[in-house]
Amino acid sequence: MERREFIRHAAGGAGVAWLSGSAATLSAKSRFLASLGMTSGAELADARLAALPALPRTFAANETVTIGKTGIQTSMLAMGTGTVGSGHHSHQTALGIKGLSDLLLNGYEHGLRFFDAADSYGSHPHVAEALKHVPRDKVTVLTKTWARDAATARADIERFRQELGTDYLDICLMHCLTEGDWTERYRGVMDVFEEARQKGTIRAHGCSCHSIEALRAATKSSWVQVHLVRINPIGSFMDSDPQTVVSVMREMKAAGKGIVGMKILGQGDMRNRQDEALKFALGLGLLDAFTIGAESRTEQEDLIRRIGMAA
Repeated sequence: MERREFIRHAAGGAGVAWLSGSAATLSAKSRFLASLGMTSGAELADARLAALPALPRTFAANETVTIGKTGIQTSMLAMGTGTVGSGHHSHQTALGIKGLSDLLLNGYEHGLRFFDAADSYGSHPHVAEALKHVPRDKVTVLTKTWARDAATARADIERFRQELGTDYLDICLMHCLTEGDWTERYRGVMDVFEEARQKGTIRAHGCSCHSIEALRAATKSSWVQVHLVRINPIGSFMDSDPQTVVSVMREMKAAGKGIVGMKILGQGDMRNRQDEALKFALGLGLLDAFTIGAESRTEQEDLIRRIGMAA
């Protein structure tokens, strides 16, 4: 058996549990790989990828999925607009309104139907421009608000509709929740969202969490229809280690919640390990969809290709 093939078999025998763990576990993995004489980055990448079990089927970025029990159907890959997004700016919005709207439309031409925006990214004008060129009922628009009181939430929903140039928001999320008691603390915001859903101005509501306590609270809440969950195999920019987050995601799935993955590439930490990150996400069997922010047509089309080639 050739050396590289031996390394793949040895690493593969360790399994997915070996792959995703704490910093200490990652250090142990590195020592194990070194004991096999692995020195090149290519060999390390091959071994990490081989350690993941084979996917049960082929996937396509543009395949149609249903988000939980919301009835919302869209593409598996969402086009993120918030890489390092804060202060109404992101890597994507830096492309300018035409640059980002053209990128979204390029994705649309490749079958992507899921636009992932947020007030804090400043991407509403860019998405609005793209929406002028596609049938509104053919795309899913997800956005997020930092509102923490009812009055702000009500005002944000109306402002978002105006900024996006649409009568309704497909998915509106409470953004960046960290408190373990947020379902009690921000009940007023939740009531406004539910009122809007009943009126048809939003189709589904939910949250993105930035702590394991908030994530656990979201899982227990019947109000949450859609979860935006940070997940990747190295625990980068996540609420906890991968095993802990995956265990919470299993509870979400069992409850019929919609789950959209984010930080799939660890906010760039896995930019050079995309195949590994994608295979991990696809192999979980828990995500309805996931969002990744490309910064060029080349990146976007390469990402679409990689998802289709994952095995």
